[in-house]
Amino acid sequence: MPALPFTATRLAQTLLGLGFVLHSVVGGMHGLSVDEAHYLLYALRPALSYFDHPPLVGWVQWPLVALDAPVVVLRLVPGLVWLASGWLVYQLACDLCASSGPTGSPPDAKAGLAAVLVFVLAPMFNLLGIALVPDSLLVLLSLALLRQTLRLMRPQAGHRPQDWLLLGLLLGLAGLAKYTAILAALAVVACLLGRHGLQLLRQPWLWAAVLTALAVVAPVFIWNAQHQWLSFNYQIRHGAGAHWQVRNLLIFGLLQALAYGPLMLWAWQGWRLVAAPAARLSALFFVLPFGVLAYLSGGGSGLPHWTAPAWAALAPLAGIGLSRAFALGRRRWMAAAAGFEGLTLALLLATMLTGLLPWSSDKTPLGAADNPFADLHGWELAGERARQLARQEGLSSVAVQHWTLGSRLGWYARPLPVQVLDQRTDQFDLWAAPLAPGAGTLLLDWSLMPFAAPLGPNGFEDCQLLDTLEPQRLGRATAIFRFYACHHWQGAAGARP
Repeated sequence: MPALPFTATRLAQTLLGLGFVLHSVVGGMHGLSVDEAHYLLYALRPALSYFDHPPLVGWVQWPLVALDAPVVVLRLVPGLVWLASGWLVYQLACDLCASSGPTGSPPDAKAGLAAVLVFVLAPMFNLLGIALVPDSLLVLLSLALLRQTLRLMRPQAGHRPQDWLLLGLLLGLAGLAKYTAILAALAVVACLLGRHGLQLLRQPWLWAAVLTALAVVAPVFIWNAQHQWLSFNYQIRHGAGAHWQVRNLLIFGLLQALAYGPLMLWAWQGWRLVAAPAARLSALFFVLPFGVLAYLSGGGSGLPHWTAPAWAALAPLAGIGLSRAFALGRRRWMAAAAGFEGLTLALLLATMLTGLLPWSSDKTPLGAADNPFADLHGWELAGERARQLARQEGLSSVAVQHWTLGSRLGWYARPLPVQVLDQRTDQFDLWAAPLAPGAGTLLLDWSLMPFAAPLGPNGFEDCQLLDTLEPQRLGRATAIFRFYACHHWQGAAGARP
């Protein structure tokens, strides 16, 4: 790379700082996603674990939620997690370069800068920097695990007990973040065994690390034992998916390419450039998790952000490859890839802020099903109106007919309890007792996921429409909320679209 007016380290810090500011601004201009609201409800009700996920995503937000912080402040948490993750990407790229050079070689800050660019431009990492989900935390912890594993792969590893105990702590925290942390743990084991062989099993501090990890993650096992292993059973069924199809795998691959961008392709060249065996083994932090999740996607089980920890671990190698290609003057394809990612990111953020697709027109149906960001707007107003109507009608709860609708309503209409009127067992069944026979509730229906009012022998005796709400964004309604006063619950009805 040519001489820079500022050091590569300073430029990397500036990029990360600008990204943090951008996330803070964007995060303050739209409402909560369904996942964000769900995990804020975790923080509102602290527990050892939860039906859907381990507890860390709720625990880290608990102090701010207890202080009743506004959403713009709550979103500083994912922003700070993103910032720390980006800095670890920089450090790992520098470490991998140094480990592959002669002993005592200085870190290559330009490779670190290129790795940060890969991280900053990837659309999915930006989403995780705005919305806190378990994967946001697992990205940070996977990168920390990778760095600690590289440290323990050095020839002199084993002489510092604190290094092993830190590894155990990080493994335990990763287990508290998300169940797929087991894939990162497998990568740790594969790397350490690949470097040290079976003699590693005679290292007493290895077993101290294992015990530390188990102690840290123990709350998850305790909660599951107290709740008939609900969460474990749910995750096994959820991960298995349905009939395996190549079509699902191809869709998964396309979404991955859009979510993480073509700059990641330079990781192959970066892997070829790092000569140290330990550095090459680091690719297992991508290969193992991504391979497993890609296979599971064939059964229809897989979301783009599930692979974020794997891609984050690959970003340092991509940075090394990009830095080398830039130095050799191979810049045309790099510029095209960076431009494509930048444009994709800009369109993504614009769609989030407006709630409208770039090709939307006045003739686009309200709440078009192909717009994934329309549901970021209007729920705060709906929650406020629900509280008013419940008070007016003397109703002590609110209800929806799908759990994804319950999260936003549960947050914005708090402290009213939420009843989810479906046949599916979920976290809401643990938070609120079933609706009693003869009881009434305020039912919300949302135009982006509409349901018929549950009337009849297995539903309510009557439901009266009280009000409709059409939140506006840039002069256009993003959805329609309908509020019903429903009385005399008679049983459990499956929701009817």
